[in-house]
Amino acid sequence: MTELPGVSYVMPVLNESAYLEEAVSSILNQDYPGQKELVLALGPSTDDTNDVARRLAEKDERIILVDNPKGRTPSALNLAVEASTMPVIARVDAHSELPRNYTKRGVETLYRVGAYDVGGLMDARGRTPLQRAIAAAYNSPFGFGGAAYHSGAPEGPAESAYLGIFRREVFEDIGMYDESMWRAQDWELCHRIRSAGHKVWFDPELKVGYYPRETFSALAAQSFASGTWRAEIARRYSNGQSLRHALPPLMVAGVTAGSIAAIVASFVNGTRNPVAKRALAALSLAPALYGAFVAVAGLKSNASTLKEKALTAAVFPSIHFPWAIGYIRGRVFGAQGTVDKGRVK
Repeated sequence: MTELPGVSYVMPVLNESAYLEEAVSSILNQDYPGQKELVLALGPSTDDTNDVARRLAEKDERIILVDNPKGRTPSALNLAVEASTMPVIARVDAHSELPRNYTKRGVETLYRVGAYDVGGLMDARGRTPLQRAIAAAYNSPFGFGGAAYHSGAPEGPAESAYLGIFRREVFEDIGMYDESMWRAQDWELCHRIRSAGHKVWFDPELKVGYYPRETFSALAAQSFASGTWRAEIARRYSNGQSLRHALPPLMVAGVTAGSIAAIVASFVNGTRNPVAKRALAALSLAPALYGAFVAVAGLKSNASTLKEKALTAAVFPSIHFPWAIGYIRGRVFGAQGTVDKGRVK
């Protein structure tokens, strides 16, 4: 590769006024000598996001604005890709901040390993104690199950990629994002890339700063939607499910059964049936065991203070329970119509 290819950054944007300017700055200030353009697909935001976007576009001709009236992520991505012009396409996020060498490293890896899609680490971070605790939960294997882009792995082939740096021919050969997948569209596209015999690649040197949800309620809403759409993948694809996806529902079932057992045991404490007493006693331990795991995981997290470690422990149930309930709902009913209500106003 003698000449660095131009890069089109594509970004879905919806209700991101607090983060958009910093995200755009981190993209346009990349240490990459090739041509750059940034396509912002603007959804129907209820804050002043679109005003911020227009102001930024007026200052820099490399920023292109397209309307995304549906407000859905896959339609935003497709509109942005169609409006882009460069041979390399990099998906970016308004909640993310790219390190200065991200594009240079990503493009080099893309061509070095002959991949169609390259992704890296989601380096979750926060601006407030609670958001930092949520970020620590994201980065913990106990949070989202130890996916490579959360907790790391050696460089190599991957099932999916966080964000993604693509050769343009991906969208010409494989097709665009599936607009029926309101979430998890990345996994679905990567599935088609791998099924066509091409590489999806994980490079841990690509570390992207990411700001997660800022409140318990927004995190719970996001987790519910994520679990529901993960179940939709499992319904559609035989290889879209794994044992780790079954663990949160089993955890919810165990904690629920244990709580019921503790209540029942208090009413039948005098029973003469030793088997029933032992069974109820064993089940009753489940909530305490989950609480112990949560506490230990919070202490072992990368949160920097004891207060934030305690908050991290409190965050885990806001990830696990909504995700598990969403997953069960999605397996039974499918995910169509499910949105992240913590983001869509």
